[in-house]
Amino acid sequence: MSLTDRTKPTDVCLNTDLYELTMAQGFWESGLADAQGCFNAFFRENPFEGGYAVCCGVGQVAELVENFVFDDEDISYLSELEAPGGGPMFKPGFLEYLRDHHLDLTIHAVSEGEVVFPREPMVRVEGPVIDCQLVETALLNLVNFQTLVATKCARVVRAAEGHPVSDFGLRRAQGPDGGLAVARASYVAGASSTSNVLAGKIYGIPVFGTHAHSWVMAFGSELESFRAFAASSPKNCTLLVDTYDVHQGIKNAIVVAREMERAGERLAAIRIDSGDLARLSKEARLAFDEAGLPYIKIAVSNDLDEYTIQSLFAQGAPIDSFGVGTKLATCDPQPSLGGVYKLSAIRRDADGPWTPVIKLSEQAYKRTLPGIQRVLRYHDALGRPTGDLIVDDTVAHEGVAHRMVDILDPYRTYDLAGEPSGLLEKIVEGGRRTAPPEGIEAARQRCADALMRLDPAVTRFLNPQVYPVGLERGLAELLRNLAEEEGARSGRPTVA
Repeated sequence: MSLTDRTKPTDVCLNTDLYELTMAQGFWESGLADAQGCFNAFFRENPFEGGYAVCCGVGQVAELVENFVFDDEDISYLSELEAPGGGPMFKPGFLEYLRDHHLDLTIHAVSEGEVVFPREPMVRVEGPVIDCQLVETALLNLVNFQTLVATKCARVVRAAEGHPVSDFGLRRAQGPDGGLAVARASYVAGASSTSNVLAGKIYGIPVFGTHAHSWVMAFGSELESFRAFAASSPKNCTLLVDTYDVHQGIKNAIVVAREMERAGERLAAIRIDSGDLARLSKEARLAFDEAGLPYIKIAVSNDLDEYTIQSLFAQGAPIDSFGVGTKLATCDPQPSLGGVYKLSAIRRDADGPWTPVIKLSEQAYKRTLPGIQRVLRYHDALGRPTGDLIVDDTVAHEGVAHRMVDILDPYRTYDLAGEPSGLLEKIVEGGRRTAPPEGIEAARQRCADALMRLDPAVTRFLNPQVYPVGLERGLAELLRNLAEEEGARSGRPTVA
């Protein structure tokens, strides 16, 4: 959706890069309309130099696929596009092919809120290669940003040590849609609430907010403004105390809190939005306790992130809740996940055998994995994940041995103990969702459970331990063989 333009749900078909459409036309014109492809969406490095990522955005993929339809208005627009060399960009026959075209895709994905790791598929897309190509950009747009935000928020929530974190990022987000995505992904990752009222309506997220500095400045004095707000919102009263002088603001909050008590109400909290948050929160806590008002909570904001919050607690700051805005909404200091979508197998038609393919590069980290991949996650006796194994069943050694080859170092192997479970679940078949939409609360709980089970050495901020991800031996052999074949064809030896 968009608040700034005239759009409708099916406009997602044009929410794409132009080359997806030019490639689709090329496939159609080359007689490959029935050719089938298998693509995987994955990322190559954990964001924020961390040890994991939180999968998010996949909960909206089924809706994306079902709404991906080219109507008459879309066809009319595409017919008007001109090629740089002159003439129409798209041929009439291809546009007729697109008219009312529905995506015939089968999609497997990691459940939303689950933790994921580099190079393993978060989403696997199978179907006509044209359809797979058409959905690429829109799918990555959903999954990349929300996974990045969810990971950032999970880190902030971890730093907050159980204290509530509210998403305050709407005004700094990348447009209205970005603000909604931030609120949704943050809630999945553990944020307690959002300031975004529209996100509250759409997703059922708790909303939070009281007043700004302008409220205080609109009155003759700070005390007058506090009294007016307490009278207006006695059941939602958090007073912002740093408009002029925090020390005086705390004193004025105590006056109003006592007046509220006489009226049978209670001041919920104060918020500090500037200055030395550790020192000022300590001053506020001492003042409230000495005044016999120990129930008043202390909330802080002001360009917070996981490191700032961690530092505040290290200084003994008695803070009860956090409003995190800019650095959450913009995912500071990493603006993108870098997730990609790569072809891993192809076949001439829906009944033919799959042919695995790989992309080679002079940059080793850009090489891809072949085949129809799935991911097995192994767990110890307590249910804690111990490693992820990427498997292609068509080449797997019998029984899928517990030994895996490191995904980047072919000379390093791991022995995996325990029982595995599949990580990818079918969410779309034949272009239609396979189950009713999952509620956001289920994804939120899954995220909390996944992070709780993950080894703290993996979730720590500084030098996190690398979580083992590797290839089943048959897949490792397939990768090596394909790389050698491609190297022989090009005349340049290649090591996978």
